[in-house]
Formats: sequence, structure tokens, C-alpha cells
Amino acid sequence: MSSHERDYVAINLANWNSRVAIHEQGYELHRFRDDPRHLSGVVEFDRARLGDVRGLDVVHLQCHIGTDTLSLARLGARVTGLDFSEPALAVARRLAAGCDAGIEYVCSNLYDAVAALGAERFDVVYTGVGALCWLDSIQRWATTVAALLKPGGRLFMREGHPMLWSLADPRPDGLLVVEYPYFEVEGGTLFHEKQTYVSHEGELAAPDTIAFNHGLGEIISALFAANLRLTELTEHDSVPWNPLGAAMVDDGRGEWRLREKPERLAASYTLQAVKG
Repeated sequence: MSSHERDYVAINLANWNSRVAIHEQGYELHRFRDDPRHLSGVVEFDRARLGDVRGLDVVHLQCHIGTDTLSLARLGARVTGLDFSEPALAVARRLAAGCDAGIEYVCSNLYDAVAALGAERFDVVYTGVGALCWLDSIQRWATTVAALLKPGGRLFMREGHPMLWSLADPRPDGLLVVEYPYFEVEGGTLFHEKQTYVSHEGELAAPDTIAFNHGLGEIISALFAANLRLTELTEHDSVPWNPLGAAMVDDGRGEWRLREKPERLAASYTLQAVKG
């Protein structure tokens, strides 16, 4: 790991560790314990696209506290979750145990996933919303995904759209303004945010993060270079959290879209690709 990578990983890890206790309360984990059929909103949104995963070996990369991971297990997959935050994985393990789900959780940096888990082990690599922005190289990510997949295995991901990540905070007049890089840039972008994306009192103990955007063309080109064949790219006008304050409206099903003319913004996308 280079000194640059150590620096940004350390900053982001401190931030994510400081979010864990807040997210453990804010993610409504009791809903998973109370209802054995309950799925996360992210997995439910794409359930038809995901298809039948019963009996498949699935790895959820950057799994955080494991709500999507547990949801995949409830759909019948044999699931492994990987994340760089041991405190987050401790919550994920408690949640899985409380729901009688047999999920393996492994603590590792994303780029070390093959060493941590084994090569060509999985039928599906799953990545959820808000994961790619913490990685400085989309090419290294794609290479890692390909190495984890069995021949014929597939990548399934839903992500925030790079156009969304490039937008500034909302203006009083409601105009959307591009402020941050759309493309991957060396060094990333430093943010200082005292609150996380769930409602809470107080401030994060580690409010700094370094984020990296990756344009759709960069993502798709990296997948092609890693011998992954694109099979789906669907853009959505909604995203499962509110990134733009009063400019967004809740649709009542856990998704947020622009209050005015939502067709202006591709807020997220679902992508699938097959190895080989």
C-alpha cells in the first residue's frame, strides 16, 4: 500500500468507524429481527433485476453493518461480507446472529479482497450504494472484482450516479450546480461533514473524508479491461437517501428524487457484468 493510499484509507476508516454506533441505531435493525422476510430497501429495489440467487456464492464488498448482506442471505444465497471497518463488522455479526443467518464476515481493504477471500470463489460480486466513491482507482476495483468471480460469474451493483456525486449542496433558488469532479482525479476530494446521512444528535468524532468520483465511461472501460462483459446499465432518477435537502422528496418507498423535474438528474444506476 502506497503512502497516499495509507493516508486516505486511514482518514476514511476513522470516519466510518465514527459512524458505526450512529448507524446501528439509525438503520432500524429491529425490523430485520422482528420480520424474517424483511429486506433492505437497496436489495428490495433491485430484487427483480438481481434474480434468483438461491444456492449461489455471493460476496458483498464494502458491506458496512450488513443490512444488504443479510438481505442477500434471506434470498437464499451463501453470503460473505467484506469491509475495512472491524467495528462495523461487529455490528453486522451481531445482526446476523440475532437473525439466525450464517454469514461469514471478513475485515479487509477492498484491494486486498482476493488475498483475504480467495480467487475465483464467487458466483456473484455484489456492491451496494455509496461504495465506489471510497476507492481511488476504478481499474484496481474492476481487476479485484474479476479475480473474485468464478468464470461466468457476474457483478451486480447499484450505485450513486457520478453526476450526483459532482453536484454542490443545494442552492436557495433550487438550481443544481456542478462543483466537484465527475472524473477520477488523483488525490480525491476532501470533505468535512459533521453529520452522517441518518438523523442523529451530536457530531461525528472524525468528520473528514476523502472521496473519489468515477465517470460512467471510466467504470465501464475498467470492466471491459478486466474481461467483464456489460449486460445491464439502467439509470434511475432516485437514490435511497436524501443527498440534496429540500430539493428532494421522499417517494414513500425509501427512495428520494428531485422535487421539481426529476428527469433532470440521473441519481443512481444499476449495473451488471459477466466474467468472460
